[in-house]
Amino acid sequence: MTGTDPRGGTAVAAPAHDRTGLIDGDAADALDPALLDSMAGSALRWLDGMRDCFRLPADVTTDADPNLTLKPLGELAELTHLIRTRHPRADVRALAEGLFAFAWEETRGGALFGDLLRGEPRATYPVELYGVFARTGLRHPGVEELIRTATGLRGWRVAREDHTRTLGVLNAERRIGLPEHADFAEVLAMTGLGCRSEPWTLDRKAAYGVTHDVFHLTDWGRARERMPADLAEYLRLWVPSWLECWLEEELWDLAGEWLAVSACLPVPAEDPAAWRRLAAAQAPDGSVPESGTEPPPGPDQADAFTACYHSTLVTAFAATLARIGAADRQDTAPHSPAPHGPAPHGPATTRNTVLEGPESEAAS
Repeated sequence: MTGTDPRGGTAVAAPAHDRTGLIDGDAADALDPALLDSMAGSALRWLDGMRDCFRLPADVTTDADPNLTLKPLGELAELTHLIRTRHPRADVRALAEGLFAFAWEETRGGALFGDLLRGEPRATYPVELYGVFARTGLRHPGVEELIRTATGLRGWRVAREDHTRTLGVLNAERRIGLPEHADFAEVLAMTGLGCRSEPWTLDRKAAYGVTHDVFHLTDWGRARERMPADLAEYLRLWVPSWLECWLEEELWDLAGEWLAVSACLPVPAEDPAAWRRLAAAQAPDGSVPESGTEPPPGPDQADAFTACYHSTLVTAFAATLARIGAADRQDTAPHSPAPHGPAPHGPATTRNTVLEGPESEAAS
């Protein structure tokens, strides 16, 4: 089956998949756990060395641009929390644990979110960021009171133009324990994923919209079973083509997000060759450039941070989901019948494995 290249050029073929989710012809080519663990560990070590660039400035609640200050810290918290509770290796979990604890410290034990809400009572990002920590049991009573007030305002229920963002807000409300201000399924139906946009129309902005639709729907890969069958089939068919396009473009950040999406499907899909290509883009220090090749070394650490932090974080996140998905695939794969017993029967169940260590988050 073919479709037009999302960059607007030559038609690209969607690789056929067999029932296991492996690309045809790659059945003998499995994901390399050692490679995935190396990529995740080295990415987290680079991020750990960049803590100063994640620190919030003194004017974070007034003049600072939240996209350059709060957004990176929130992304660090969101993704390291999953890694610290779900990765199979204790050393990788420990790195993620340290970064997550650092992110909470930067919020002054949550007090930061109260300051943000007092200044912008209708802003959603303080609630979204607070929800990352609240799901783990890290809460601030004063902030909770302010959030209940803010989310009870009439303006909070006004429809937002960005339906993907609304999914994020609904996810935050669920994590905090608030009533959801809109129906999740109805909002999802209005997103690029929910309406199953024509695959050849996916430009870069729309692609990031679809990846985040998936992340909000599955709670960042923790709840793959939430994915409706029709959306899972749409992604199973088209993600390989989209992934190939952006690998060719060397847009490593978006390629990493598509690899994460592949691991969020009810039956995770594997693309070992794509992982090797992303690994080749990772620098010896663990950083992954957002696009192209690594930035040249220079005295300005902030430039390297801006060029690499998100794609490096996404690489660690996607590698963790791939490890979880590979373990689940092994657990649910058909087994040969025992020599003296009947063959197993009935549908296999899909679950999200916690390979080592207890899940330390509150139920959502």
